[in-house]
Amino acid sequence: MTHLFPIRRDGDRPWLLDLYSCAGGAGTGYRRAGFHVVGVDIAPRPNYPFAFHQADALSFLADLIATGEIERFSFVHSSPPCQDKCALTVGTNRAMGWGGTHVDLVAPTRVLLEASGLPYVIEQPNGRAEIRKDLTLCGEMFGLGVLRHRNFELGRWSVTRPAHPKHRGRVRGWRHGEFFDGPYVAAYGNGGGKPTVAELQAAMGIDWTDVREELTEAIPPAYSQWIGTAFLSQARAGVAA
Repeated sequence: MTHLFPIRRDGDRPWLLDLYSCAGGAGTGYRRAGFHVVGVDIAPRPNYPFAFHQADALSFLADLIATGEIERFSFVHSSPPCQDKCALTVGTNRAMGWGGTHVDLVAPTRVLLEASGLPYVIEQPNGRAEIRKDLTLCGEMFGLGVLRHRNFELGRWSVTRPAHPKHRGRVRGWRHGEFFDGPYVAAYGNGGGKPTVAELQAAMGIDWTDVREELTEAIPPAYSQWIGTAFLSQARAGVAA
């Protein structure tokens, strides 16, 4: 029997590599979808709930490819940062010898993901970096208390875009000196009517970290659970005699 996608297993779960993992928003969704998750982030992430390596994501992925260890994995998720002088970006730049200036990490990440030979995802928010917007997800699709639109480039696989439902109202907070109420909270920044940590946790569906920076950087697990479930469904349907 052969698979449309190579499903490599350790026990009863295929392995997924979660690059630039932060505290595990994406990883948790993939775990719920059925993967064994391994996270990689250049910053220490004591709240990450699964197997974790503190390392430069690009160097770690390059080493997996060079040693053949990448063959343990079936799928790669990546959420490369691209902020100018972001702590994660600066650390990665130093490890790669690129200095402290702004570097787009999406392009080199894509090169290595292509070299891996595996199906993959590159995730970015609106207005950040240039990726193919093969898939866009929104909190309203999952009944969440955030909008948090995220775009996903899909490599070596594809999926039908789900319908984008009409938003039920505004994001709560201050805009130009006026306060607006609404069914969603702003999952970024601090002040200006921004939600409490507890409100962020409830709105995002994240309860294992109470670090605001980790919450504001995370994607809701519902997004990656949807992606992981779609991928595995396709993989299983591709089994042929």
